[in-house]
Amino acid sequence: MTELVIIRILLGVFVLCLLLSGITAIPLETELGWLREWILKTGFDSEHGLLSWISKIHQGLSDTNEKYPFMAYVTDWLAFAHFVIAVAFIGPLRDPSRNIWVIEFGMIACCMVVPFALVAGEFRGIPLGWRFLDCAFGLVGLIPLWYSRLLARKLDCSLTTSTRGNSEHK
Repeated sequence: MTELVIIRILLGVFVLCLLLSGITAIPLETELGWLREWILKTGFDSEHGLLSWISKIHQGLSDTNEKYPFMAYVTDWLAFAHFVIAVAFIGPLRDPSRNIWVIEFGMIACCMVVPFALVAGEFRGIPLGWRFLDCAFGLVGLIPLWYSRLLARKLDCSLTTSTRGNSEHK
């Protein structure tokens, strides 16, 4: 496979994950209800407290949505932000060398997830394990972006060299 194909696959997966993350930010109460029921049916979590944490979040969302339904608009905007960021990656999908700055922007955003999750999560009372899970999303997202950037720079160098070579022969 060529560098361009690999870059497009990696960025395509990254964009797909952004879109899925955005889509799942909208029906949170329903999704958490399903997750809670699945944990109860499977007995998946008997020791680690996941069921109590998921139940607490679900109850908080249910109470909030019942009393203050407009608060769900916050997660709608979270979804929208994911969609907008995904759209920004159309440029690198088309021409990674010319749009390498978008890949670098994504890398910076992925790195920023770690301190944000650790600090904001502490203030919001989010358990440390959950904050580490949030950090993992940033770190996992960094991997395809880093490799895409590496390949885009390599691709840019090879294009620059071949362009120079062609102009010298004329």
